[in-house]
Amino acid sequence: MPKPIPAATLVIFRDQPGSTAPDLLMVERSAKMAFAAGAAVFPGGRVDDADYDFAKTLGHDDLGEYGARIAAIRESIEETGIAVAVEGDLAAPRVIEARAALHEGTILSEICSQFDWQLSLDKLVPFTRWCPPFAEKRVFDTRFYMINHDDHAAEATVDETENYNLFWSSAQAVLEKADAGDVKIIFPTKRNLERLAQFGSFAEAAEHSNRHPVTMVSPTIEKRDDGVHLCIPEDIGYPITSEPMDAVQRGFKK
Repeated sequence: MPKPIPAATLVIFRDQPGSTAPDLLMVERSAKMAFAAGAAVFPGGRVDDADYDFAKTLGHDDLGEYGARIAAIRESIEETGIAVAVEGDLAAPRVIEARAALHEGTILSEICSQFDWQLSLDKLVPFTRWCPPFAEKRVFDTRFYMINHDDHAAEATVDETENYNLFWSSAQAVLEKADAGDVKIIFPTKRNLERLAQFGSFAEAAEHSNRHPVTMVSPTIEKRDDGVHLCIPEDIGYPITSEPMDAVQRGFKK
């Protein structure tokens, strides 16, 4: 087993007035990416050393937790152009400038200092954490967070490096698109979308997460009468906990 790479993902909600389900922001990854190539996923990526340094500078002792939260915010800006859990001037030109600087290698702490931005890390609601126990090319230990973003005027745009498309959609609609073959989703994303499809608002999702503290999800392989299944634990908030192996979309190219 390779050493797991710390990563963070952010599920960005946008409640829809008069609708029974909120929209979630999804990005479709470039076919050239080593992980989840061509798949629709939530914004996110690996945690950098600078994220841990920033968390330490902000006075947090749990660098694993708060470094991941910072990474989730940073990756969302990089991948979608949406700045969440950030206080300060978030006018479109300023966010575009920050995004460009991140792509050029400027670290988020320097951007926050330059733009007088403050991070509201406690706005991120811990949702789940996944780390597969399989000997893949790379193994990611990924913390998932949720946040509400009701600024419908904020426009998400592709970064043209890691993703080629993005869209807002309800969790159930993404699942239906996957069933129809219109999008590709890998096993963790599918299980998380099924879980998120249970909620009619961000508040419902946050309340559910408070009742189900984050548990590390490490899928297992089980032989059953009807074949081999990839499974996750019961009783941690997921309505569907297994899928036949021949139907599973894994993250890495063969």
